[in-house]
Amino acid sequence: MRITTYPVKKSEAMEERKNGKERVLWIIPAYNEAKSIPKVVEDILSYDKEAEYVIISDGSTDETVLLCEEKGYSYIALSQNLGLTACFQTGMRYAHEHDFDFALQFDGDGQHRAEDVSALLEKGREGVDIVCGSRFLNKKKGFSPRDLGSALLSFLIFLRTGKNLTDPTCGLRLYGREAITRFSLEKNFSPEPDTLAHLLLAGMSISEVPVEVRKREEGESYLRPFKAMQYMARVGLSILFYGKTK
Repeated sequence: MRITTYPVKKSEAMEERKNGKERVLWIIPAYNEAKSIPKVVEDILSYDKEAEYVIISDGSTDETVLLCEEKGYSYIALSQNLGLTACFQTGMRYAHEHDFDFALQFDGDGQHRAEDVSALLEKGREGVDIVCGSRFLNKKKGFSPRDLGSALLSFLIFLRTGKNLTDPTCGLRLYGREAITRFSLEKNFSPEPDTLAHLLLAGMSISEVPVEVRKREEGESYLRPFKAMQYMARVGLSILFYGKTK
């Protein structure tokens, strides 16, 4: 694993907190996203020129790591493709070790908009443990396979927890300090709908705010058709029959 570390040390972080400055780490999972990453970083810095971010290259075989080095982006390069869960947990452990107040899950494919983050932060500052972006708070889902799958997972989460999450598969999320700690220490916690259900059962608070998502223009999706079917079966069963209640 190759790491280009953040310039902010723990002592500096403590001083910033003493001065009342909250710290948000943008965690950007990336698998072969060299064509999208520059636009993503530009979008983030146009929203907040002092934003602290880390790109997690999940064993990318394209120019993702080389691009990060050439551009001077903050990044962690995993030596092999370990999947979204390991990629995301790497970022959460980094956020935990460097004492961030919030961790923001922000995809590296260019689909998320930095301008939507303000609404997540506003809700997070109210004390909500996890704030999820939702494409469907203000509009109905369609009938595409992806939308139907999302609707099924929403139903299963409601059946198990009594909580209506309209868009459990949206990858734009904000995590508070307790959630950061749990995700960094729990081996099986993934950024997936079943973990949201488990955390609801454990008493953590989860809310949604409306966001918009762009269409993917470049790169490769983690989920291909066959893997998508496996994903739905695995996550659905996990929601219904397993739960972390501690």
